[in-house]
Amino acid sequence: MTKKLYIKTFGCQMNEYDSDKMADVLRACAGMERTDRPEEADVILFNTCSIREKAEEKVFSDLGRVRPLKQAKPGLLIGVGGCVASQEGRTIVKRAPYVDVVFGPQTLHRLPQLLQARRDTGQTQVDISFPEIEKFDHLPAPVLNIPGHSAVPGIALPKGEEPQVTSGAAFVSIMEGCSKYCTYCVVPYTRGEEISRPFADVMRDVEELVAQGVKEITLLGQNVNAYCGAMEDGDTLDFAFLLQAVAALDGVERLRYMTSHPKEMTQRLIDVYATTPKLVSHLHLPVQSGSDRILAAMKRSYTALEYKSIVRRLRVARPGICITSDFIVGFPGETERDFEATMKLIDDVGFDVGFSYVYSPRPGTPAAELRDDTPPEEKSARLARLQARIDELEQQANQSMLGTVQRVLVEGASKKDAQELAGRTDNNRVVNFCGSPGMIGRFVEVKITQVVRHTLRGEVVTQP
Repeated sequence: MTKKLYIKTFGCQMNEYDSDKMADVLRACAGMERTDRPEEADVILFNTCSIREKAEEKVFSDLGRVRPLKQAKPGLLIGVGGCVASQEGRTIVKRAPYVDVVFGPQTLHRLPQLLQARRDTGQTQVDISFPEIEKFDHLPAPVLNIPGHSAVPGIALPKGEEPQVTSGAAFVSIMEGCSKYCTYCVVPYTRGEEISRPFADVMRDVEELVAQGVKEITLLGQNVNAYCGAMEDGDTLDFAFLLQAVAALDGVERLRYMTSHPKEMTQRLIDVYATTPKLVSHLHLPVQSGSDRILAAMKRSYTALEYKSIVRRLRVARPGICITSDFIVGFPGETERDFEATMKLIDDVGFDVGFSYVYSPRPGTPAAELRDDTPPEEKSARLARLQARIDELEQQANQSMLGTVQRVLVEGASKKDAQELAGRTDNNRVVNFCGSPGMIGRFVEVKITQVVRHTLRGEVVTQP
């Protein structure tokens, strides 16, 4: 009987990518298949994120919910991976002794061995080491799930049937960790410092995905534009070169990346927007604050003026580019004047979309030791005001797309209506529309007919 794997993922696209790789490893080594029902599972994994406040408590809450499943099914194995695992280590086992395996983001490739060691010895396995990019050398080749068929390499499809990818888009991780050490962030401590994958390895992954029908590639990294990949001749290349190389591959029709740091937005990288049409007209560039004083306290290594200069040069290279960002409200020491500087930056830049949060101290980070006198209700009021302004700008940007025809990559069924399809525009807007299942994984031309809150509606104009 085929064993079942349940994975619950918290956090960013990097964690989504890691969860997929966990499933790939256990499928290739143990023939396990994923399930969305934990009660069916033989292995339950929680892939955790420690960016937000109380992340650890959420993990223990979820662990408590699956504990009865283990009591009812003694052979069930439970694992905790990701950043909380890396940060807490054996503390997880002390608080939840029924956990069988604890592993970090850099050791997910060792999952089959860790699970087997647990079965063989009866001892809880903890591996939260930082073996740089060893995991990429041990991961199976990227394989997309094909509806109704096995995703195991080498399994043939029925005669005359063409492979159909589920969305036409895929992630490729190009580096691990971050070396910026922003004072509020735990990533350097949970994922280690920046380590880039060799250029040839990244290109091989992209080529294998394209061979399976992928049309859109998203390059991933905690600080993706800091990429510095080794060539086979010992030389190194930067992120701008990598983008151009991926875009030059036949079969790659659209190229994205995330998440980037303003300090690494070099002029070479900005110039790629002028010369590489396959690179989308969308960039997520976290700014966090518009106050130079707060940016310095965060150790962000740029000023508000320098950030605006980057955006201005990007818009020269790619007119109409969509700029989205992240904002932290209520960082320790933030005054009303500092907050007003952030609001001014928002108006000066004209962000298309923003993601904003009230600052939450992360244990072990320098900012957690800073004095914080701002009342919680004041922070909440500032957040509400910032989000209201960002929403206004987003609606203005969406309204400007009404009546335009957009090239949309169809990703699958709409979340709003399973009878409809959904896809993304070049500038990363979700569009819902009527269409046939055969469009999934393909590009179609869609005329935007309606703005619905944070999404768009449209009508198919042309299709393959």
